[in-house]
Amino acid sequence: MDRRAFLTVGGAATGLALLGSAPAAGAAPATTQSGPAERRVGIYPDVADTSHASKKAVAFFRSYFTAKSLHDPDAFMEHFLRSQLGYYDATLGGSVVMTDWTTMKEANTQAMSSWAPGALAYPLRIFGDTNSAIVHFVDTPEMFGAEIRSLSTFDFKDGRITRQVDYWDGRRNPAITGRAPVDQYPRTLGVENVRQNASPAIDRVARQLGSAMAAGDATQSAALFSADAVFEDLTTRAGLQGRLAIGRYLQRALPQLPYGPGAVVRHVLGSAQGGGYEWVVDGRPELSGVTALELDSAGRITRLNTVWDGSRHSDPAMRSLAALSIED
Repeated sequence: MDRRAFLTVGGAATGLALLGSAPAAGAAPATTQSGPAERRVGIYPDVADTSHASKKAVAFFRSYFTAKSLHDPDAFMEHFLRSQLGYYDATLGGSVVMTDWTTMKEANTQAMSSWAPGALAYPLRIFGDTNSAIVHFVDTPEMFGAEIRSLSTFDFKDGRITRQVDYWDGRRNPAITGRAPVDQYPRTLGVENVRQNASPAIDRVARQLGSAMAAGDATQSAALFSADAVFEDLTTRAGLQGRLAIGRYLQRALPQLPYGPGAVVRHVLGSAQGGGYEWVVDGRPELSGVTALELDSAGRITRLNTVWDGSRHSDPAMRSLAALSIED
């Protein structure tokens, strides 16, 4: 089943990545060695960088992705709060919105029953804690018909997910075919229904960075990074190493980047170790994305990962942005 085929259950569009999960609160499976180059956690590859996540967050998401990879909707849904729930897909917009537990359970049950036996979902990097977090993860092609690498945000209440938003680049992905028109896009992605649970440290850095980028200030933006920081835009495929290179890139690219001038910080998530922020272009709710950050003990950014939907931008615009990663 592809992402958009989640169909409509109980009047709400079902879909997509929302369905990642694992067996509920039980102990995580023991790590086993499946080959010389790949460790595994239970049934999926053990490749996640968890250095900027709390132990509770690591255990929670191990359970979540185990349930999803086992195609077990009952175990998966135990990770979500029954009394308050919002699931959104920022790339598919109005095509995938779920705001109650029962509808989401029905959608996941139907979708997971159609997944191929080898369909897996697993984390690549976890930022934050069980108050709020950002997770970079992959859904293998057997799950939705094409590989999806998402940066997803998670808000928690009483130890369970109360809001999840998946952000991914829809360019060249068949899942975006036939998505709802822009005028049906969920303008706020449900942020008004959750409290901000980010730590003061990540909140301060995220807002400083968001403000500097919105002002088009490449110098001030770069000053927030450590000397050997890594900057990765997963949509343009730009990868920079070191504060100086990051600063030069932002001087070239920031005026054209969607998280630059015109963008506003929508919501901050995470802990003093790591987290990030959701952002949106003012007046254009469909032009949104997420930026994940890792911090050192001094509060400097050591890693930035960001993703946004390149399918809402023209091919010439994307080629122009990609070219800006190359220094003259």
